[in-house]
Amino acid sequence: MRILVIGDIHGGYKALIQVLDRAKVTAEDTLIFLGDYVDGWSESAETIQKLIELSETNSCVFIRGNHDLWCGLWLDKGATNPVWLAHGGKETIDSYIQSGLLTNDSHRQFFNELQNYYIDTENRLFVHAGFTSMHGVGKEEYESNYFWDRTLWEAALLADKVEEKNLADMLTSPKRFNHYQEIYIGHTPTTDYKKYTPIKAYNLWNVDTGAAFTGKLTILDVNTKELWQSDPLPSLYPDEKGRN
Repeated sequence: MRILVIGDIHGGYKALIQVLDRAKVTAEDTLIFLGDYVDGWSESAETIQKLIELSETNSCVFIRGNHDLWCGLWLDKGATNPVWLAHGGKETIDSYIQSGLLTNDSHRQFFNELQNYYIDTENRLFVHAGFTSMHGVGKEEYESNYFWDRTLWEAALLADKVEEKNLADMLTSPKRFNHYQEIYIGHTPTTDYKKYTPIKAYNLWNVDTGAAFTGKLTILDVNTKELWQSDPLPSLYPDEKGRN
């Protein structure tokens, strides 16, 4: 049995199907999705439908991302906001209308049951964005940090540089990281750093490889670190622009 973690999809249904095939995913695999399933490419509703179907055949963990929070509020209460609409929300609404899945109650249930974070039996943490508490997740934390925080990622990059220069004994130990064997996040595209594969910094893995933009969708085996990727999303949706 493999434990596979999947980065931000952003409505890229074609990429999801492609990378599941390339990883030869079977019902024996545990799948951990890091959030941001919607907003970007034109097939957000189809993406959610596929995830629901996967949950019926596989052991799945679905983490909530900031875009999923917005979409869930819209499906549940009809609530929108200009920021969401300008960052993929309009495309998601269009996808739901055109697919005929707008009234599907299983989609509302999917968004309502998303988890803020997950810790597995090996003490590995999976969260969309990050957390700020020095005591770890679930303690003295604003819920919004799980969807929005980037200080954890920034601190991991710094801690990694410090470790490389053998300065760790001179600085305070990065306490946030020491609560967990490993941490897996999405939210900040590795393409921002001109990387198209997951980035490891300290004991943190960033698996958002820019599927919302010019990058690819990635599946990573958390035990072996073997990875599989889709084609770049613009090549799968040549008539679209993705997220702005």
